[in-house]
Amino acid sequence: MARKTSVREEKVAGQVPGLLTGRVWRFGDDVDTDAIIPGRFLTLYDPAELAKHAFEGTRDDFAGGAKKGDVIVAGTNFGCGSSREHAPLALKGAGIRVIVAASFARIFYRNAINSGLLPLVCKGAAELRDGETAEVDLEAGTLTAGGKLYELEPVPAFLREIVDAGGLVEYARGLSEVRTCRDNTT
Repeated sequence: MARKTSVREEKVAGQVPGLLTGRVWRFGDDVDTDAIIPGRFLTLYDPAELAKHAFEGTRDDFAGGAKKGDVIVAGTNFGCGSSREHAPLALKGAGIRVIVAASFARIFYRNAINSGLLPLVCKGAAELRDGETAEVDLEAGTLTAGGKLYELEPVPAFLREIVDAGGLVEYARGLSEVRTCRDNTT
């Protein structure tokens, strides 16, 4: 299938900006999806409503304190546990646009992309401190915090297009059908 127009040309509202500055919300290793959004809230589907319960019982200051542009920074295996799509939706509803971690659980990584949330791998993520200001430069592939520059692993262009579109559903809406031999009437 081919794209109708470039995501950048459309200036999609959900697009993650190339330069993002926000507060660091620091988490450790093995943050599971139950910690991100407890199971009792899985009957909710609105990201803004889910955001009110993000990290409830784990880090209660997050839901009321997170602001658009803030950055979650974590250690290894962020998003492990169940494959619930609610976890990245809750974070997106809280204004988070990128998560930086040393590594991600594979299913969370893909659910984040599909929800329009950008997971970024940074091997030095464990060095960042809670509450400090971080600047993420997606074009340069860097994160700056505490006067130190960190390299981010590149995100494949195709996955970035999905995130920039606002998630997989919005990306798919921008696709046009590819002409096949069955369409040829001559």
